[in-house]
Order: sequence, then C-alpha cells, then structure tokens
Amino acid sequence: MNFEEFCARFLELKAAQTPMVVVTMTGERGHAPQDVGARMIAGSEGLIAGTIGGGKIERKCLDLAREMLLDPECRQGRSVTWNLKRDVGMSCGGEVSLFFEPFKPDQEWKIALFGAGHIVQELAPLLLRLDCRLTVTDPRPEWTSKLVPHPRLTVNCEPDMIRVLDGIPPDSFVALITMGHSTDYPLLRHALKTRAFPYLAVLGSKVKRIKMEAELREEGFDPVRAKEFLCPIGEDYGKNAPSEIAISIAADLLRHRQRVFGPKV
Repeated sequence: MNFEEFCARFLELKAAQTPMVVVTMTGERGHAPQDVGARMIAGSEGLIAGTIGGGKIERKCLDLAREMLLDPECRQGRSVTWNLKRDVGMSCGGEVSLFFEPFKPDQEWKIALFGAGHIVQELAPLLLRLDCRLTVTDPRPEWTSKLVPHPRLTVNCEPDMIRVLDGIPPDSFVALITMGHSTDYPLLRHALKTRAFPYLAVLGSKVKRIKMEAELREEGFDPVRAKEFLCPIGEDYGKNAPSEIAISIAADLLRHRQRVFGPKV
C-alpha cells in the first residue's frame, strides 16, 4: 500500500468515525522488519491497513493499539522503543521506535426538540452553529416548513409525536417546547414512563412544573420519578422575547452537556 492509498483509507475510516490507531515507525537501529516511515492502521478487531513488518512485532503493536482504544481516557499519542529480541521475542537484535496515534470519534451530541414555534425558530439555527445533531418534531407544516434545511437537521412534520419520541436515541437531550400543556404533558409522561434521557426539559413556569408533578403523582408515578425533569427550561436571565429565551435554552443545554460528557478540551 503506497502513501496515497494509505491516506485515502485513513480519510475513509475517519469520515466513517471508525476508532483506530495509526502506528508509524519513527526510528530503527540494527536490523528492523521495515523502514522508517512504515505505517499501519489498527482497529479494535486487528489490522485494518498497511504494515510495520508483520509477525511478532505487528502482533505486539495490535495489542497495544487495542489497549489504547479500550481506554476511554486515552486520547494522546504514545511513543515506544522496543528491543526486538528482548521486548518482542524476535531473533534479530535490532531496535525500533514507534509512534501510536489514536483517533476516537467524539460522542455525538444529539438534541431533540418537540415543537417548532417561535422559540424553536430562533433556537434551531443557534444550536446548529454548535457541534450537535438536531431533530425537530411538530405536527404543524406551517411551522416545520419555516426551518432552513441543514445537513445536521432532521425535521419531522408528524401528528403522532409520541411515536417519534419512541424512536429518539436514548442518549438524546430532549426539550418539550410544543403548543402548550396539552401537548407537552403526554410527551413528558411517556418519556418518564419509558425512557431515561440524560436531559429532559419542558418549557413553562414554576406553576406549570407544580401542576405537571401533581398530575404525574395522581397517575401513580413514584414521587421521585415525577420530579426527574427540568422546568422552567433555560437559564434564569433575559426577557421573554423568543430570541432571548432561545439563548437561555442553548446555554442550559451547553451546561448540561458538560455535566453528561465532561468538559470539552
């Protein structure tokens, strides 16, 4: 595999968000199974492309690459120098230096907004400036049609919003910003009954929260479970203009993203 083919395969794997480690031979002394600059791509299941010499040294490289991929904290490259006889078990007495560079896809931030009214019209383009994948669901075509198409935006004009909710990935951040209590509450009740989203929030006041909690308890929800949602949604600042509410909701989503995913570095 020449360098151009190697690069093409690497870019293909990176675009597919495949976890991998690129191993490059950076130095040699004495006899070595490959020349400096030799490269290979290792995945969790073994060799993907290229070679740094095959045999025992390749096996040792694959084992180390697999350890790096399995370690969630491992994000930095690692340099090693191995004596081929002592450290690898080969008969030749040379020495090689290798650099292991892990490539792990970031966890995708998925946000699902239910409702496409005035606030979501301001919020959706704001969120799409961030690194997230956004889904917006509303039964009203006159509102969903106003959302500007984007590669990371999925729009559902769907009367049965509960059916859409059932298809939302369980690690999604869910915000209920629909036409009002009569459409927010069935979604909230269903989410609390069937899912455990890392973020579940409802647009509304403190009074609305009290009302929803009381309704949930009346329907037999455990009092602790009946409290496991955020309302009011957003940070406690700004005016009631849709644009300012959208900014406060985006800030709240970012704060909870850090809680779930950890600080971004």
